[in-house]
Amino acid sequence: MLMSNLNRVFVVLIKLIKLPSVYAAVLFFSSINIQVLAEEKGIEKDTIRIGSILDLESDSKDLGGAMKIGIEAAIKGEKIQGKTLDYVAVNDFYSPEITVKEAKRLIEKGVFAFLGNTGTPTARAILPLLAENMIPAVGFYSGSELLRPGVGDIVNFRASYSQEVISLLEAAIASGVSPKNICAFVQNDSYGMAGVIGLKNVFQKQSGMSEVVKTLEQIINVSGENPTRNDIGPVGVYARDTIAAYEGYSSLKNWEKKSGAPCRLVVTVATPLPAANFVGYSRYKGEKWTISMVSASITNNFVDAIKSQRFTNLIATGVVPSLDSSLPIIDEARKKLQDQLNDVSLEGFIVGKMFLAIIRNIKSDITRSSFVKAVKGQVLDVGGLRLDFTNDNQGSDFVQIAAFNGEDFKPIAPQQVAELFKQ
Repeated sequence: MLMSNLNRVFVVLIKLIKLPSVYAAVLFFSSINIQVLAEEKGIEKDTIRIGSILDLESDSKDLGGAMKIGIEAAIKGEKIQGKTLDYVAVNDFYSPEITVKEAKRLIEKGVFAFLGNTGTPTARAILPLLAENMIPAVGFYSGSELLRPGVGDIVNFRASYSQEVISLLEAAIASGVSPKNICAFVQNDSYGMAGVIGLKNVFQKQSGMSEVVKTLEQIINVSGENPTRNDIGPVGVYARDTIAAYEGYSSLKNWEKKSGAPCRLVVTVATPLPAANFVGYSRYKGEKWTISMVSASITNNFVDAIKSQRFTNLIATGVVPSLDSSLPIIDEARKKLQDQLNDVSLEGFIVGKMFLAIIRNIKSDITRSSFVKAVKGQVLDVGGLRLDFTNDNQGSDFVQIAAFNGEDFKPIAPQQVAELFKQ
């Protein structure tokens, strides 16, 4: 319909201005191309503007700061079709309301894509806005299911939090831990519920767990801002933007009494400070639980906190290769990031390189549409790291289990998890 209308306008213009048809066609379609290019916000004559909204000043600032550092190291000095990359990173204090405000401001300013945003509740808040404006969401630091596939044009790098939890639970159960002795401490929002979903997915495959699965479904399906989720099942929760562990801990102790099955493994899906506080409080109360953390908890501050207290029986899951990997992309990250290299900054670096690989896969004019087409159904080699987008919008399903050795978390094989439960 659009092209037929354009053709009719074209014929009328030829008759009115009495120009040779070839010359008129050049003028007319050149004006159309200029108009289309002008409407592609974030693409300018010499630059491509990319936005990031991260926590740079609040409790999870280690995550946002490290992602920013990694992305900047990956894209520094790079040019795309002769254009430099203008990377604009702003702080949202891990507050969904501020995230929306900053997103609107950047959209008005003009950004081609959002890259490496941190936070699940903050992502939930702005994804509809990005979809409305047809702006790609690339490599967000969130393992929530809301990004898979999610609303709008979303390109993920990492495995989900559910996948992290599932990988750990399967290894623990294979090591002899009964699912009846597995509990969880999570943030009371979509971030934490991603972990509970992983718990449910594992438990519903185990015999004798149907009643527990029902309690998990009840917990997952509760709606509202900071709803009541404690004292329902084998889950304790804490409110976002707090670090209090008492109520969540009490919920787990009440479950132990109600079920008659003590927690042996407690899976946490929390930001760094609440995770560290929960570890510290449970140890203070004399609990010998093995406690696991997802990737979003493992920052330098978290490691420093648990190292200073000499805590043991701690496991973590990660979604990036080991920092001592021989992959070319890890070697490049080591050289560029040096003492700033950690799992989070490495993820930012990978996300930045993934963005470059996709945009360089565009053989025509750079538009948001051509960017999405350049990744859908593709397998990308990013410095030796294989990212597969042939079946979904998530490039990697990799999950690595690591154990705390008193100084740091070091990768272990799944079969080594059994040793942790013998301590």
